[in-house]
Amino acid sequence: MFEGLFQPMHLIVILVIALLVFGPNKISELGKGLGQGIKNFKDAVNEDPNKNAAKTANPPANPPTNPPANPPA
Repeated sequence: MFEGLFQPMHLIVILVIALLVFGPNKISELGKGLGQGIKNFKDAVNEDPNKNAAKTANPPANPPTNPPANPPA
């Protein structure tokens, strides 16, 4: 069904159409956003899992208390 879909000439035609539709400025913004998203994803995947566990394992010693809803009269 998709055997000859991604031939080099087809990809060039798709890129030219995208350039005509979006313009060069928008294409560069889309590429920049995509690159930043991939970088953030890689950083999140490679982050030390013990670092997150340490944050959640030690809750604050004195959690903040909420004031009473109705002050005493």
